[in-house]
Amino acid sequence: MADIIFKIEIITPDRVFYKGETDFLEFNTQSGEVGVYKNHIPMTTVLAPGIVTIHNGDEEKIAAIHSGFAEILGDKVTFLAEIAEWPDEIDVSRAEAAKERAEKRLENHTAQTDIKRAEYALRKALIRIDAAHHV
Repeated sequence: MADIIFKIEIITPDRVFYKGETDFLEFNTQSGEVGVYKNHIPMTTVLAPGIVTIHNGDEEKIAAIHSGFAEILGDKVTFLAEIAEWPDEIDVSRAEAAKERAEKRLENHTAQTDIKRAEYALRKALIRIDAAHHV
């Protein structure tokens, strides 16, 4: 089993969010969803907001990631993320309120509304809500 294990590290501006090992990793990039096993082709990619799933046999850990970069090497994956949150760190009522605010901004937008910012806020809120329900 040890020959399929590789290292993962998730770093945010304020902490080393996670440092451990995995046998399979799933996450979102701006180009789509990615699944990584040990000895994946080396690459650097832009993270998209989404759920990261860290697999270890039958066990899995779920986290919400909000933008950043991923470096994939044969025996290690490193995320440099803007924000990373475990499901139990997410304030669901706050995420629901952010979702409602973003939806209202998009629904009632004016020429001054920053549509991309409102869409990004909505996406972050939806990811937080989704991750929180994985507890």
